Amino acid sequence: MSEKTYASASLAAQAMGWIDPVTKAVVPPIHMASTYLRDEDNGYRSGRIYARADNPTFDQAEATLTALEGGAKSLIFSSGMSAATACFLALSPGDHVVTSKVMYWALRNWLMTFATQWGLKIEFVDTDKTDQVAAAVKPGVTKLVWIETPANPTWSVSDIAAIAEIAHKAGALLGVDSTVATPVLTRPIEHGADIVMHSATKYLNGHSDIIAGALTGARDDAYWAKLRTIRSQLGTILGQTEAWLLMRGMRTLFPRVAWACRSAQNLAEQFAEHPMVEEVLYPGLPSFAGHAAAAKQMKGGFGGMLSVRVKGGERAAIATAARVGLWKRATSLGGVESLIEHRASIEGAGTPCPPDLLRLSVGVEESSDLFDDLDQALKRAHNA
Repeated sequence: MSEKTYASASLAAQAMGWIDPVTKAVVPPIHMASTYLRDEDNGYRSGRIYARADNPTFDQAEATLTALEGGAKSLIFSSGMSAATACFLALSPGDHVVTSKVMYWALRNWLMTFATQWGLKIEFVDTDKTDQVAAAVKPGVTKLVWIETPANPTWSVSDIAAIAEIAHKAGALLGVDSTVATPVLTRPIEHGADIVMHSATKYLNGHSDIIAGALTGARDDAYWAKLRTIRSQLGTILGQTEAWLLMRGMRTLFPRVAWACRSAQNLAEQFAEHPMVEEVLYPGLPSFAGHAAAAKQMKGGFGGMLSVRVKGGERAAIATAARVGLWKRATSLGGVESLIEHRASIEGAGTPCPPDLLRLSVGVEESSDLFDDLDQALKRAHNA
């Protein structure tokens, strides 16, 4: 694009305005090469050596995400888990980490097992309560504070700026899993975060057809160099076709997220008054505990994720999910189709997820259709 400053939505829609210099195509090619030609003097002036380190197909997605997050550099990974775990593997055995008690279950499980066995000292706290973070952080000992906000599946909100101040005062880095907020709603680096992680499988891609992860760093520093090395040496790179599909999905990120936010807000308000719903968990509701913090750091909406706690407990919740038609019973979130899931069944023993909770990922269908479908499912389950 020209030197004019464009809105983030425009940058995403045009993938930074990139045009293929040879064909003048407005959509980039997929580079399938696994290796690159060495110069006659044994150098690599192209900057490319081997595709396990990088691939030209990565360039657009990484550059676009860097611009959207306001960071220094981005890396795309083979999954959200590979991106997140890289942030912990860049530490050393014995390092102390403070992290969210409520978070993506697979990462929580990895931290409780592999990371702990490897030697990290993991301390779980309710990071939506800033005083708990302050009490847990050990100056000079804590190396990383890791938060997920809003946190899956209760959507608790952690104050990024306040926690960044606590972490940095103690000499620690702050990593933020911003998968649900997306750069459309929150740019954690502007609030003091050092690393932003996305399960790019979700909203960044938005079409439920790839598995991918991404990191954006506030600085291109020694920690960032470790992350790049980990991606290369562990081989946790994204396939070329998946990288192309990720960029394809990011072009529609802003309209998709805006639609999902409006629809989720509408559904949250309607189900908050539903006689068969015990509670609605959604940051956009003024009654929600994290609403004030969310309003401070989420601009333009409160996300497309909400959870409903069904009257009648676990049995009623599972029975409700069994009776939907438009909503799809499936794991994942952030796609164009709306998904419903009984999370406690998925997470199993030890989950902090209430057994009566149904997690809802709101897609781009008509909000009234989504309400009607879940409404009839609740009624049928209640009368069963």
